[in-house]
Amino acid sequence: MYLVVNILQIFILNKMGVPFWATALVILVLILLYTFEGGVKTIVYTDTLQTTFMLMGLIVCIITVMGKLDLDFSSALKSLEENNLSKVFNTDINAPKFFLKQILGGAFITIAMTGLDQEMMQKNISVRTLGDSQKNILTLSTVLLFVNFLFLLMGGLLYLYAAQTGNPVKGDDLFPSVALGGTLSSVISVIFIIGLISALFPSADGALTALTSSFCIDILGLKKKELLTEKQKRGTRLTVHLSFAILFFLLVMLFKWIDDKSIIDVILKVAGYTYGPLLGLFAFGILTKRTINDRYALVVCLLSPMVIFGIDLLNNPDWYVKHFNLSQTTGDALRNLSAIIFGGFKMGIEILILNGLVTFLGLLSISKRNKD
Repeated sequence: MYLVVNILQIFILNKMGVPFWATALVILVLILLYTFEGGVKTIVYTDTLQTTFMLMGLIVCIITVMGKLDLDFSSALKSLEENNLSKVFNTDINAPKFFLKQILGGAFITIAMTGLDQEMMQKNISVRTLGDSQKNILTLSTVLLFVNFLFLLMGGLLYLYAAQTGNPVKGDDLFPSVALGGTLSSVISVIFIIGLISALFPSADGALTALTSSFCIDILGLKKKELLTEKQKRGTRLTVHLSFAILFFLLVMLFKWIDDKSIIDVILKVAGYTYGPLLGLFAFGILTKRTINDRYALVVCLLSPMVIFGIDLLNNPDWYVKHFNLSQTTGDALRNLSAIIFGGFKMGIEILILNGLVTFLGLLSISKRNKD
């Protein structure tokens, strides 16, 4: 949601004098109206159409940029390789993007962000048979492999095109600067905007609906409160829905304040903290038969990210110096301490696994063996 708002703001609405917060608020209201109009049914029936528009926009942009560069598919891949834009495996074991760290961290991020996500998995558990559900997951995985390849190809082509046209923009603003900058046709600009909006609504409305449902059922236990009337339950659901919408708005403003030009790095960093306890809870429930003391479970799940934050701060001080504007003295002190403790070793997205492990051990410490 932040990316879409930011792109519309930079390339269209800034020229009209519309402030960022107003753009974010209007889009959020549209998403709310979208979920109110049809609820989950609206999301299910329109996701396919929106995703189709997004992929069509992606493919058309790839073909157009390749045409501008006078490249076909094979020559595009060769050109990417010649410009060192096709490297997949980083073999430096100390680097945060060492390929084994990426594979392990990516696998567990997929488990946490997809396998443990209500919105994503309800599409699989609603399938009639187990076999069909498994087939659905494998099909989705195969499709995602090709889709990710297309996005990576588009990214590489954009950097080639930017180098050819002298475009200085980097990171998340590169695609919109090319698509909306006037160097391509106006048709591409329209397709890009349609694809952008199509990418936003399925993710934002689905997350908003899933959070509301999960909070009402799992946290508030709304279905079990028989003394409440249907009108009161609807009022509670509406309050929760609007509360999460406000939270979305505040998070968008937070990302704007961070103002990172590659927001995916920030998202993966945040995921390492927020999904770690969820991963630890899931693993503990699946792998053990021990009973935990529920009163301390929340404490464990809050302490674990705090422990990980301390480790990550010492391991990757440059990231925190950059994003939190720490002083030069503080930065130098953290770098020296990091060198003493870790040497040159840097953790990457596998920090999620470490977070889950710390949570698992914490839950183990507040659990007891079942008598039966």
